[in-house]
Amino acid sequence: MKKQKKRLILTDLFGMIALILTDQFTKYIAVVHLKEKPAIPIIPDVLELNYLENRGAAFGMLQNQKIFFVFVAVIILAVICYVILKMPEKRKYTILHVMLVLIASGAVGNMIDRLRLNYVVDFISFVLIHFPIFNVADIYVTVATAILVALLLFYYKEEDLSFLSFKQTKYRELK
Repeated sequence: MKKQKKRLILTDLFGMIALILTDQFTKYIAVVHLKEKPAIPIIPDVLELNYLENRGAAFGMLQNQKIFFVFVAVIILAVICYVILKMPEKRKYTILHVMLVLIASGAVGNMIDRLRLNYVVDFISFVLIHFPIFNVADIYVTVATAILVALLLFYYKEEDLSFLSFKQTKYRELK
């Protein structure tokens, strides 16, 4: 592996570690200051901190499916690792690196909770629109996925993503 590629992967890894630690720290603070206590309004009738032990996915779906969620997270992480390893070291892919690191960090942050606690600690609540309670890892995944979709639709062209192709290289026929 080239020196530049190694440096880029190390940067991705350190970024992931920092993001995961941030997520886990915010969840720790939520447990210490919010568990078994009333919600704390940040912006009255709009945003509050409210502790929730989420045993499902978004919107409370698929309750108590720990093995399924861990399996999905491992698959997502494997795909992200594959893409990062195959990705060219060009500057135009920096934003793609950042989005993949955010998604991976969110997946790992919530997977840590599921493996350690059998639930995910959620604590951010938009009460104005009765949005499901979420956490920092969820923000990583949601924002990065939205940006990633926009990048794939409007920024990267098909040839920019050719490094992901599984096609065999064709060799010229000998005449």
